Amino acid sequence: MFFFHLLQAMSEEELLSVDYEVFGKVQGVFFRKYTQSEGKKLGLVGWVQNTGAGTVQGQLQGPTPKVRQMQEWLKTTGSPQSRIIKAEFKNEKKIENLDYKDFKVVR
Repeated sequence: MFFFHLLQAMSEEELLSVDYEVFGKVQGVFFRKYTQSEGKKLGLVGWVQNTGAGTVQGQLQGPTPKVRQMQEWLKTTGSPQSRIIKAEFKNEKKIENLDYKDFKVVR
């Protein structure tokens, strides 16, 4: 019986990795700092950086429900001064282990 509960708990904690890019007024508005803070608050790891195209991109990794929560945050919330037009997600995959130890802002 215990083993079944262990398996159940593990499946709920499936790890997900997803790449993201956020479009809109997302540079010069502390978007990276807020993204890092929100990611850490949710217990996610990964990174965030500005692009030359004026977008913000990065990768999220962590338990599936937390990754979903962060995706919603990236689509709808962002930093107080940001104006998000859209967020795109790609390369979503289940992973066995996290590739990062924390959530970094890449400069």
